[in-house]
Amino acid sequence: MSQQSHDIVEPSARSDRRNLMVAGAALIAIGLLAFAAQFIEFVDVGLLFLPTLGVIFLVWGIAIRRVGPMIPGGILTGIGVGVILMEQTAALPGEASDAGIFLITFGAGWALITLLSALFTPKTQWWPLIPGAIIAAVGAALFAGDAGLRVLEFAGDFWPLVLIAAGLIIVLRAVRSAR
Repeated sequence: MSQQSHDIVEPSARSDRRNLMVAGAALIAIGLLAFAAQFIEFVDVGLLFLPTLGVIFLVWGIAIRRVGPMIPGGILTGIGVGVILMEQTAALPGEASDAGIFLITFGAGWALITLLSALFTPKTQWWPLIPGAIIAAVGAALFAGDAGLRVLEFAGDFWPLVLIAAGLIIVLRAVRSAR
């Protein structure tokens, strides 16, 4: 082989090497965070651990332009921000408002997966909006108080009708496409 052929590295091999480097760097960052969390007492690392871990996964997914790491990144970031906000809003009346805040931010973490996949990957992932919207809607209902709790109760009784309607739509489309 000539020297010139050694200098030319196929784009996929270069991309694979970069992805491995980013994955290794992400694991090092996660390990350092976990190790530091054991010894740093003057900062409440516990509150910062999940959102920081989530951001590491998000950066990893952005760097390699793949949705895989973005999924735990969005989920962990949503949970972590929710815990922090619950701690900061302890003065708000009622546990329902705490749970509502947490669920809204958790749902936003799922939506973050869709947003980042649209911006940084070849294919937008729309499916995270489904659990994200459901979780955020429950959070908004809890945050709304008694009226929201009544809506949740009603939804709890009648959600099977949504499944029946969706099933009927699918069956009717299948019948129409067969014609």
